[in-house]
Amino acid sequence: METTRQNRIARLIQKELSDIFQKQTSAMRGVLVSVCTCRISPDMSVCRAYLSVFPSDRAAEIIQNINKNQRQVRFELGNRVGKQLRIIPELKFFVDDSLDYAEHIDELLKK
Repeated sequence: METTRQNRIARLIQKELSDIFQKQTSAMRGVLVSVCTCRISPDMSVCRAYLSVFPSDRAAEIIQNINKNQRQVRFELGNRVGKQLRIIPELKFFVDDSLDYAEHIDELLKK
């Protein structure tokens, strides 16, 4: 169970990452990246961010690109929240495919 502090920091990181990705993907037409959830470890050193990518067929490519540039994203995050956090957590990005899963279940139920 996550503590109140973990939840506050996770929401802060989620908000800032959303803003970072919105600015980075504005140059890429037809691609939308949103941060669904962030989970932070109890020692505040690792943050797992779950990203939803539209269109979903390019999700693996975009997540791979984000993971490749993870250091730059962490640096940008550090510039934004450096006054609020003592340690900027290591970022790990994963695809959040819950919307695709729900759509698949909905299609199965319609048959």
